[in-house]
Amino acid sequence: METAIKTEGLSKTFKGKKGTQVNALIGLNLEIQKGEIFGFLGPNGAGKSTTIKLIMGLIRPTSGSFSVLGLTVSSDEYKKHIGYLPENPSYYDYLTAEELLHFVGSTFSMETTEIEQNSEHLLKTLDIYESRKRPIKSYSKGMLQRLGLAQALIHDPEIFVLDEPMSGLDPIGRILVRNLILELKSKGKAVFMSTHILNDIETICDRVGIIINGELKRIVKIKDILEKDIISYDITFSSTNNEPEILNTFKGQFSKRVDTFNLKILPQDLTKILSNISKDKDITLHLIQPERKGLEHLFTEIINEK
Repeated sequence: METAIKTEGLSKTFKGKKGTQVNALIGLNLEIQKGEIFGFLGPNGAGKSTTIKLIMGLIRPTSGSFSVLGLTVSSDEYKKHIGYLPENPSYYDYLTAEELLHFVGSTFSMETTEIEQNSEHLLKTLDIYESRKRPIKSYSKGMLQRLGLAQALIHDPEIFVLDEPMSGLDPIGRILVRNLILELKSKGKAVFMSTHILNDIETICDRVGIIINGELKRIVKIKDILEKDIISYDITFSSTNNEPEILNTFKGQFSKRVDTFNLKILPQDLTKILSNISKDKDITLHLIQPERKGLEHLFTEIINEK
């Protein structure tokens, strides 16, 4: 796979009050591939937005370096390959969505016809097409967020840097944006997104980097989180016998609903319980649901590390 973004020892120090130094980012080594959705997770002030501002050239690093698609960043030429959504996007109030997208597209030297075609497609996809001729100042927070994504997508770049892309979106908007990000991945694009929403990372990301106090503490594959660290299994079954024998074996670990039983077991007991169920002709197995520690547990664990 081709490397989209690479940082090497990237650091940023700010001047604080009374001459103190604030280490906002410390020696970040990170490599993000094309065709990958990479989540960037951390508490407030961890260094997520600082990292994004460095990559976008909005601030300069104190030390270290980074490259985009193998291009060094000595000039702004690399930025044409990036679609950027800031954390709190703001626009000229009296422009319409159509006018804003035309303005953004023209800065990337796009032809007018291409801008119009891409704008129509994006505004429809993000469900703000009917409001395209209204002044942006009349837009809600969620509509501004969708428009922000549209302007990041307008020139069809290879890399997307999204700072809190789900912020302010209602459930329908979140589904639209999730599907859009997954579509970008299917096209081989790279998506680097920061977020506080753990479920979004578990749902759409391939890997997640966890940053605490400016230091990257862990990079984890989401697949590994979902497949490992199983705490227990919830087994749902029905039985023609009101008191199936299997409940005597696992007494105290079950509950009964109207027509089904729910049994919670430890991972080491799974083979035994399935063997017992297969031998009992009165039982019909409906569902086996694993319960995992998940990303929330991992995140909390890392925060609490000394």
